[in-house]
Amino acid sequence: MNTHTTTIALTCGAVAGPLFTVAGLAQAATRAGFDPARHQLSLLSNGSLGWVQMLNFIVTGGLFLTGAMGMRATLTSGRGSKWGPRLIAAFGAGLIGAGIFRPDPAFGFPPGTPDAKPDPVSWHGGLHYSIASAAFLALIIAAVVFARRFAAARNRGWALGSAAAGAALLAGVAAVSSGSANAVGSVWLIASALAAFLWASAVAAHLRSASRRITTVQARRRPAVDLTTAAGPVGPR
Repeated sequence: MNTHTTTIALTCGAVAGPLFTVAGLAQAATRAGFDPARHQLSLLSNGSLGWVQMLNFIVTGGLFLTGAMGMRATLTSGRGSKWGPRLIAAFGAGLIGAGIFRPDPAFGFPPGTPDAKPDPVSWHGGLHYSIASAAFLALIIAAVVFARRFAAARNRGWALGSAAAGAALLAGVAAVSSGSANAVGSVWLIASALAAFLWASAVAAHLRSASRRITTVQARRRPAVDLTTAAGPVGPR
């Protein structure tokens, strides 16, 4: 992957998190009956406008997958150079799967559906939550991997930020997985998930900037070429 292609790939990763956040929150604010204290963003995939959130999952996943390729091209050595990009790629693939398989309506969303957990859970609902859980797990581990990489490079700010993003998402997933249906747990999962998405994009943007700086320094150090000498003798022989 050449420098230009790597930059484009990392740019895709950099815009993925903000895109998902803006699209998800815009729907949460405008879709009738949606309450973040009771409903997760996945439920927006239901209803007549459900295709918007399904597309949001798929496009965001594709952008993170592309960003992971840029990360792999940039991180040629050091701690986490292989598993960091692989885990981000797994996360992106999981988002695509979560977008393809729609969750069941739950807790009264969309309006007119039962105000309870789905019982029984449909095959596509089961696949959605299984794939989404695997995607979140990949993102949590990726945060740990990058935290260790940044710590090894003595980049304390990025190390702490990465660790915090992973820990917050883990706490949110644990709260909802334990059966907690309280408003704090629901809002915490939404907030921590979006923060982790934004963290992954921030890492892609950071690597893009670092790659550009390295390229600029290398270009400045490259010796100038005397074109007249390089072209050989000029004139009749």
